[in-house]
Amino acid sequence: MTDIFNAFLSYSFLRNALIVGTLVSLCCALLGVSLVLKRYSMIGDGLSHVGFGAMSIALALNLAPLYVAIPVVIISAFLLLKINEKSRLFGDSAIALISTSSVAIGVMIVSMTKGMTTDISNYMFGSILVMTKADVILSIVLSLLVLVLFVLFYNRIFAITFDESFAKATGTNTNLFNSFIAILTAITIVLGMRMMGAMLISSLIIFPALSSLKVCKSFGAVIVLSAVISAISFICGLFMSFTLDSPTGATVVVSNLVVYLLFCLIAKIRKN
Repeated sequence: MTDIFNAFLSYSFLRNALIVGTLVSLCCALLGVSLVLKRYSMIGDGLSHVGFGAMSIALALNLAPLYVAIPVVIISAFLLLKINEKSRLFGDSAIALISTSSVAIGVMIVSMTKGMTTDISNYMFGSILVMTKADVILSIVLSLLVLVLFVLFYNRIFAITFDESFAKATGTNTNLFNSFIAILTAITIVLGMRMMGAMLISSLIIFPALSSLKVCKSFGAVIVLSAVISAISFICGLFMSFTLDSPTGATVVVSNLVVYLLFCLIAKIRKN
C-alpha cells in the first residue's frame, strides 16, 4: 500500500488533481447544502452543460477554455435566476432550456470546425490530464476565494436558505445574496468540470449534502459533515481511479454513491 501511495504522489498531475479536486469538492459541498435545501440543486447540472458549450467554443477558437467558460457560466447563472423569477417557467424547465441549448450550440460549432476530438470527450466526462499549470493556479485561487466568501457570509446564506421571506423582512437583500450564491456555484462548477466532466460535476453538489442530511439536524452540522464527506470521497475516488485505472470522474461519483448508501443505512438503523 505504501508503494502504491508513493507512486501516486510521484506524478505531478495527480498531486495537482488532489489539491484542486479537494478544494473544489469542499466548495461544491458547502454550496450544495444551500442549493439542495432550496430545491435548486440541479442548477449545477444546468451550469455544467453551459460550461461544456463554452469550453467547446473556446476550443474551436483556440482560446483558453477556463477564461471563456467562467464569465459565460456566471452570466447563465444570472439568466437562470431571472427566468425563474419573471417567467412562467419552473426552475427545472429553465435549467433544461439553457443547458440543452448550450450543449447543442457547442457540439454544432465544434463539429463544423475541429470535429468531435478527444478534448471534447474530456470536457464531457472529465480528465485530470487536461489541467495546465495556469489552470491549476487559477483553480486554487478561485476555490480559496469561494471558501472564504462562503465563511464570511455564512449567516446571510443560512438566513436565505431556510426562510427567504423572513430574511427579506429583516433587511437582507435576498436578490443580491441569491445572485451571490449563483456566482459562487458557477465558478465552482467550471473549476470542477475539468476533472469531473459536464455529465458528472453536479454529483459533487448533490451527494454530500444528501448524505449529511440523512444523519444531521442542524445546518452547521450538515455543512461540516458534507464538507468532510465530499473531501474524503474525492480523495478515495482519485486514489481508486489510480489503482484500478478507471475514469476519475466516474470513480469519484461511485465513491460518493457508496457513502450515500451507507448513510441511508445508518439513518434507517437509527429509526428502528
